[in-house]
Amino acid sequence: MLNQTVLTGNLGADPEVFYSSEGNPVASFNLAFKSSKKKTGWIKCVCFGRLAEVTEKHLHRGAKIGILGTLDQQKWETDEGATRSSFQLIITSIEFIKTDGRGFEENQDKDDIPF
Repeated sequence: MLNQTVLTGNLGADPEVFYSSEGNPVASFNLAFKSSKKKTGWIKCVCFGRLAEVTEKHLHRGAKIGILGTLDQQKWETDEGATRSSFQLIITSIEFIKTDGRGFEENQDKDDIPF
């Protein structure tokens, strides 16, 4: 079954980065995107490894990016017994559209980032 999602949007805040118990970096952030002419949608995005490191170094609140990833649904039960669910995007690729240049060396092309 094919599960590919492509979105463009803006980061709602600087990415949050933490490390797994194995020491691997994990980055997460919320992405705002247009879901209709007058409505903004939000989705939680998560990336791992080298992509998480690049995200931490180069992305910031307001940065416009394009992302490719797989949609993941999380389900849980509340203390009252109600079932809840939410979606997150597990990112496999990021395209920098507009950033403030944070983390880039002078004259470095954004296409030269190794990930």
